Amino acid sequence: MQPLFSIITITYNASGVIRPTLESVKRQTCRDFEHIIVDGASTDDTVSVALAEGVEGIKVQSEPDKGLYDAMNKGIKLATGRYLVFLNAGDSFAGDDSLARFADAAKSAPGIIYGQTQIVNASRQVVGMRHLTAPAVLTADSFKHGMLVCHQAFVARRDIVPQYDLSYRFSADYDWCIRCLQRSERNVYVGDAPVISYLTDGLTDKNHKASLRERFRIMCRYYGTLPTALRHLAFAIRYLKTKFA
Repeated sequence: MQPLFSIITITYNASGVIRPTLESVKRQTCRDFEHIIVDGASTDDTVSVALAEGVEGIKVQSEPDKGLYDAMNKGIKLATGRYLVFLNAGDSFAGDDSLARFADAAKSAPGIIYGQTQIVNASRQVVGMRHLTAPAVLTADSFKHGMLVCHQAFVARRDIVPQYDLSYRFSADYDWCIRCLQRSERNVYVGDAPVISYLTDGLTDKNHKASLRERFRIMCRYYGTLPTALRHLAFAIRYLKTKFA
């Protein structure tokens, strides 16, 4: 029988952070899902931890890949559920009812189901909400202001999802979400209470800047170069006014 959700977790040498992810999946009150681990041939005990601590029937594929987004493409190919949930190692569902809230929204078969995200540290303490807030009404044009919905809180119906564009090293998820939204006829918001806990990952400034450059290119591609440049100028002016007020 086809599950409602395919929860896809990408891992590489993640034995130190994967347990909270697995535990949050096991605690979900909605059980209509499969859990797929796509591992990049870890050299630690990630796979054995996943098999030992994961839900019954967990599917694990471990082999070399070309990076995060290549692994996500593999996850899409392995998935059989109606909806895809990407929950990477270290991230977790914010509550035991997170998947149930998605399931309730799925009854009307929208293309996208989405919600809010909170940030947690390595001790699993909530340090705040994500700096970008998911809007109550979401369209493809919403993302011209940035990635308003965290990828983990962006649940897409499998029959509309494309593969990730591997030409983007750091922001293929942003491009992917826009393309999903372009294919979706209706999107459903599950409310203000967070559905995902995102582990702050301490990305280096170098990678963060590279990601922002890629996002700028993606914005120009979908929303036009001049409008994108003008929006960024407005962002910069607003930031300077705030900083020196």
